[in-house]
Parts: sequence; C-alpha cells; structure tokens
Amino acid sequence: MTPLLSVSLTVDYPGKPGVVRDVDFQLQHGEVLGLVGQSGSGKSTIALTVMGLLGGKGGVARGEAMFEGRNLLTLPEKEMRHIRGQRIAMVMQSPLAALNPWMRLEAQFRDAWRAHAKPDRTAEDRRFREVLESVSLPSDKDFLRRYPRQLSVGLAQRVLIALAILHRPALLIADEPTSALDAITAAEILELFARLCQDLNMGMLYISHDLCSVASLCDHIAILNQGELVEQGETRDIFENPRHPYSRRLIAALPQPPVRQYAL
Repeated sequence: MTPLLSVSLTVDYPGKPGVVRDVDFQLQHGEVLGLVGQSGSGKSTIALTVMGLLGGKGGVARGEAMFEGRNLLTLPEKEMRHIRGQRIAMVMQSPLAALNPWMRLEAQFRDAWRAHAKPDRTAEDRRFREVLESVSLPSDKDFLRRYPRQLSVGLAQRVLIALAILHRPALLIADEPTSALDAITAAEILELFARLCQDLNMGMLYISHDLCSVASLCDHIAILNQGELVEQGETRDIFENPRHPYSRRLIAALPQPPVRQYAL
C-alpha cells in the first residue's frame, strides 16, 4: 500500500543547522501517528514543513515529504495553497488564537469554504450543518452568528476541527490540540479525532508531549529527541517494551503508566 505521507527530511534554521536531522517516517490512510518529544525536539518544525509554512520561520528543508504522489518540499506556493486547507489541514494548539476574533463563525466558515470551492449558498449551508453536527456542535443560525470570544475553549476547539475537516482532507495535522483543555474536554476531543479519522479514512499526525493521550489515540508512535527520530513502532510495543534509552526515560517519567487501552 502506498503511504499517504512519506517523510525523509533534514531542516536547518539560520544559525541553527540540523534542527531536524534525517527524520524518516510514513503515515497510512486512516492511521493516527503520534509524534512525541520534549519542547524543542523538532515536532512543530516537521508540521510546518509538511504544511509548506517553514519559510515563514526562515527554515530550509532538505529531502522529501511525499504526499499523494507529490513532493511537498518542491511544490511552488501556488500549488501548496490548493493543498493546504483542502487536502492537508491543521488544528493548532490555541483555538481562540487561531480563530479570527472579529469575524462571526459563519463568515469564517464561508471564507474557508470559498478558498477551495465556488460560492454556492445552498451547498455551503448543507456542508456547514453536516460538519458542525459531526463534531457535536449546534448547526443553527444563532450559533453561527457568534464570535469566537463567545465560546468556551472546548467549543472553540470543536469549531477549529470543523473548519479543518470542511473539505474532507486526506491528512490532518494536530499540534498539541489538547494542551489548553481540561481533562474531560481533552478526552472528548481525542474521542472525536478517533471517530473522524475512521469515518473519513483520514490520516492524522498527532503532535504531543502528553503520552497518555498518545497511548489512547495513536496507532503508531515516532519519538523525537533533539531533532533525531530515536524510535518508532506500534503504540503497544513502545509503551510496553521501549528499546531506546530516551524512550524509557519518557515513559518512566509518567507519574503512573497509562491505562492499557491502546488505540486499535
């Protein structure tokens, strides 16, 4: 089976060569891959590279990021704009910062829709209802007329997820999506991610330092340490039999082992 995403890359920043070094992993359709590591290990740099946003940070990537038969690292920005938001979407860490505070939700949904589809109010309204209901949000006009500041963080995160899956992307990148949430809301968001990946056959790159959430959501794990991929494998194998010393340290640092209910 041809992977949905196949990455083999090195990333340099001005004055900081080798921030990511020879990182190599694959992601299949419908699979959730957890990218794990401490702050500064290169997780978000990899996400920005796949999204084609690394240049905004002054970084330069070498290697390949193959997605649907194309190397994302060599595509011009015009082509990346067609892919970004349509075939590859991203959910950020802080939903209230990611949403435009001065625009009603309806306007943000229409802008996101029309970035990749022709204006059609009937089709738009139907899709907005579908996607809001799929993330357990109200789909009525009153809700869509709200501003982001009128939402809780948990509701705002669901709105951000709804915007991300509006065009049914093949790949979703989630960068620390539960770090701003309380434990109960975070668990609900993880369940939502799992269901959406299954329903849409969507691959997901889940970036987190929260090993418990990784254990419950991810099929496979790739562990980064100071820009290098030190271990990767099935979730159960990594947690029950970590081979690399850094992986052992990460798991040993947990206050207690994660509940042994791994992603299937």
